[in-house]
Amino acid sequence: MILFPAIDLKDGQCVRLKLGDMEQATVYNPDPAAQAKAFEDQGFDWLHVVDLNGAFAGESVNGAAVNAIVKATKNPVQLGGGIRTLEHIENWLSRGLARVILGTVAVREPALVIEACRRFPGKIAVGIDAKGGKVAVEGWAEASELGVIELAKKFEGVGVSAIIYTDIDRDGILTGINWESTLELANAVSIPVIASGGLASMDDIERMLQPDAARLEGAISGRALYDGRIDPAEALALIRAQKGAAA
Repeated sequence: MILFPAIDLKDGQCVRLKLGDMEQATVYNPDPAAQAKAFEDQGFDWLHVVDLNGAFAGESVNGAAVNAIVKATKNPVQLGGGIRTLEHIENWLSRGLARVILGTVAVREPALVIEACRRFPGKIAVGIDAKGGKVAVEGWAEASELGVIELAKKFEGVGVSAIIYTDIDRDGILTGINWESTLELANAVSIPVIASGGLASMDDIERMLQPDAARLEGAISGRALYDGRIDPAEALALIRAQKGAAA
């Protein structure tokens, strides 16, 4: 089980949004690279990065900040936001990213995701962001009529390394992960699922470690870490203790 600290990039700064609204951004660190190194020093094993401007623009906007992050940390980094073409994917992977997250293009061009998995095995994740149970695209600005599980099943057996599932209705407001829909998705597909959106406290960490959540790859935490609602040492010790007990 992995706890992924999140760095969301807006205008070159590390921010958190409320409910995916770019107008409700709180700046937590003007130096994303320093934040990446801080997370590494706290003992985290991975880093989750989103180019928020890129998600709306459909292309990389915070490239300089992402490059600085990759150079600042030894931890593997996964990146989402505005990655829409095979050229985008190849470019980012060549810069040292562990994997890229495809969201809008997974809805619009599922064949591209399948081809990306073939070309870059183990390097492609799919981001499924849902509002009211329906998949949202274009930086959450547009809703589709596609159901979450319906979309996820399109990528069974093609080599997707993980699905990052975000409940937009909970993102950034510290109300807790939507465990019901997250576990429903995890049980519907064989692809590992990462929970995202609303992780609020140690209660969510403890819930993530329950037997029925064992199929999850982990969860992403943003605001709760930045606000001090989750103590990194305590959370990571709990996760590692569970790993040790399971070994």
